[in-house]
Amino acid sequence: MQRLVEPELLDSLPPDDPRAIRSRRDLRRVNAWMGNSAHLARALEALRPPRRIIELGAGDGTFMLKIARRFAHQWQPGVELLLLDMAPVVAPETLAAYEELGWKTTPLRMNIRDWILHSPRENVDLIVANLFLHHFSDEELRLFFAAFAKMTGAFISCDPRRWGPALFATKLLWFIACNDVTRHDARTSVRAGFREHELSALWPSESGFTLHEYPAGYAAHLFLAEKRPRR
Repeated sequence: MQRLVEPELLDSLPPDDPRAIRSRRDLRRVNAWMGNSAHLARALEALRPPRRIIELGAGDGTFMLKIARRFAHQWQPGVELLLLDMAPVVAPETLAAYEELGWKTTPLRMNIRDWILHSPRENVDLIVANLFLHHFSDEELRLFFAAFAKMTGAFISCDPRRWGPALFATKLLWFIACNDVTRHDARTSVRAGFREHELSALWPSESGFTLHEYPAGYAAHLFLAEKRPRR
């Protein structure tokens, strides 16, 4: 299956559109079905506890909240988290939940291309991306990775695994009551997903990072780049 990047319906809908609201709710179930938070958590166990984190394509902020709760007693309090999205929809109660954990959380409305172009080159410990990289072409990802390698100590992503069983599973989303937007975007996402070492090939080769890339479960593909060997 060749990689094919096409527009997704959710990206074209206003944040307050009822179909978009429903689809974002669906995505919470899809993430749980894929086990993405568990996949990321297992990989994060081997990293040095971060103090400053950026999540790309953060949406409503609830995915990273699961990670925050998972590591609340392992990481030091006072973690700074930036939730980057073209149209963040982070509810006050979500921000309050982060605050209860001792995290300082800031939603940022910005396109990733503009953020890379205009953001100050201050270092962050960790960049996280969940169901995000597959929206972009290889050429765009190569540019993004070059910027990430200069600004962070670690980058981790979880995206759709591009293979037949994952594509077949998108036909079952009606079973968990996903709407038409979610069902369309799920098929599009799998076709734009990754396999083998496709993301590693796009990371700058002389950046000094150690790369790990592997399938995570039947539907997810995990990529981790870090500046030092794993413990």
